[in-house]
Amino acid sequence: MGLLDHYRGYDGALIPVLQGAQDIYGYLPAEVLEKISQELKIPFSEVFGVVTFYAQFHLKPRGRNIIRVCLGTACHVLGGSRIFNGLKELLGVDNGGTTEDLRFTLESVACIGACGLAPCIMINDDTHGRLVPDVLANIIEQYK
Repeated sequence: MGLLDHYRGYDGALIPVLQGAQDIYGYLPAEVLEKISQELKIPFSEVFGVVTFYAQFHLKPRGRNIIRVCLGTACHVLGGSRIFNGLKELLGVDNGGTTEDLRFTLESVACIGACGLAPCIMINDDTHGRLVPDVLANIIEQYK
């Protein structure tokens, strides 16, 4: 049974279908959004509106490894921007960017809840803390 078959006819199906589709594709291609719109009988504008409203949905391919750089108060005070700039230079991408090989997506976040480890980053579910720019290349190498 396919994803759309499971949710067809259910009220409130749009978000679970979008989440499932993103799990399958890694992002939400336009043609997938069109198919969801048609199959759930929801106007494309509404589907697109939901996708662009919620930060969990992505319209462009993302890397296998998501790097979140904390720029919250503690991390900011202890050099979070140097860590962020070091990763931008190391990866060759800006905030929200994905490397050409689709290995990494770099994002800044307001807080990851690890203030005692400031400045810190998360790569997927792994937290790396008390960072200095010199250690970034070694950390990134672990995820290649």
